[in-house]
Parts: sequence; structure tokens; C-alpha cells
Amino acid sequence: MSMLEIADIEIARAGIPIVRGTSLVANSGEISVLLGANGAGKTTLLEGISGIIPVSRGKMTLEGKDLSRSNPGVRARSGLAHVEQGRAIFAEMTTEENLKVALNPGAELDEAYALFPELKTRKHIKSGLLSGGEQQMVVIGRALLGGPKVILIDEMSAGLAPVVVGRLMTAVRRLADEGLAVVLVEQFANLALSIGDRAYVLRRGTMVYAGDCDPLRKDAGRLHKLYLGDSGDTAAA
Repeated sequence: MSMLEIADIEIARAGIPIVRGTSLVANSGEISVLLGANGAGKTTLLEGISGIIPVSRGKMTLEGKDLSRSNPGVRARSGLAHVEQGRAIFAEMTTEENLKVALNPGAELDEAYALFPELKTRKHIKSGLLSGGEQQMVVIGRALLGGPKVILIDEMSAGLAPVVVGRLMTAVRRLADEGLAVVLVEQFANLALSIGDRAYVLRRGTMVYAGDCDPLRKDAGRLHKLYLGDSGDTAAA
């Protein structure tokens, strides 16, 4: 089922177009991997979807409900969660206090601890003392406790060791398997493609690929061409 659909989205910063005519679908139970070189517009697109920055043109629906002109609060209450870059935590609050910030009525802290058992043993420790990987777990767990239907995750692996990145990838795959629609922006393209269902590639603000993950995972040369715009790249549906 299509949970999130965006169609012909355009986003500008300081009057300069960053994302142009972009469309994307995120289905329940699937991970949609959004790839592209630095500056391609990936973070801008996620911020436009969550409402952090305004969208110049286009349509966005969540479960068929038009949210194109809705503010971030309405989008969040409709079931959209956004895990931004930078691991935003309240450093002086404990792990558990951070998780409780977003606790939705009907949600249980055990949902976050089931996804990341590591956090349960650290629940009384100030979040500022956690490792980078543990802080990222807190941020993802906190988003989960808001009761989302769609979760946008932006560069969760930045600055983390490969073993930690692998742990996070496993957790994100589990979220999708449990029914969430996930949109994942990730610098480790091959890892993301290995857990993803659909792939999208942005180049200079334009979508140049929309299709299955496997063709890109199996052909690094094609992915490279899509990133850089070398001759011979083609968009796929």
C-alpha cells in the first residue's frame, strides 16, 4: 500500500531551485532508499516532505490525505516522523527521559527497548555521555514512540563505525518489516541498497532513477554514472 506519495515537488532555498519536479512513493513495509552525491538535494527533499522548509510546487499525500499545505505539526500528527542529521538529543536528560519526550498515547517505552535492547541498560545515563551509535539509537527510538506510519531517516550512519552502521541498518529493516514505510537517505549506498526495496537517485535536484534496489546494488558502475551524470545513464521506472 502506498503510504506516502509526493508528486512533482519543487523546493527552493533563498530563491534558488534545489529540488525540481521530483516524485517519490513510500509503501508500507518497504524501505525507499534515496541516494545521490553531496549537494544533490536529498536533505532538502526530506525537509520539504516533513514541512521544515516550504515547497514551491507539487503535491504530497499521506494515506490519501493531502498534506501539501500542512504545517510540520499536522504532518507529524498524521503519522510522519523525521530523523534529521546530527543526532539531536537533550544531552542533560537521561536516555529514558529523551525517549519519553515523544511518547505517543498508547505507545510503550518497551517498543524502543525491543528495537534497541542496548538502550535499556543505559536508560539512566545522561544522553550526552552515550556513544554516537547509542545516541542515534535514541533518536530513532524516540521517533518510533511517536507512533509514525512513515519515518524519514537522514544520514544516520554519519561518523559511526561500520559495525554500528550494520546494527542500525538491521533495526531499520525491522521497522519496515513491522509495517512502517521508511525513506532512508544514506551515504553507504551499498549497505542501504542491500536492505532496501526501492531506490531513488537524485542528481542536482532531479530524480534520475526510480526503481528496484537490486540493479544498482549489482552494478556499481551504473550507480556511479547516475550520481555523476556520465554518458550512458538512464532513468528507470
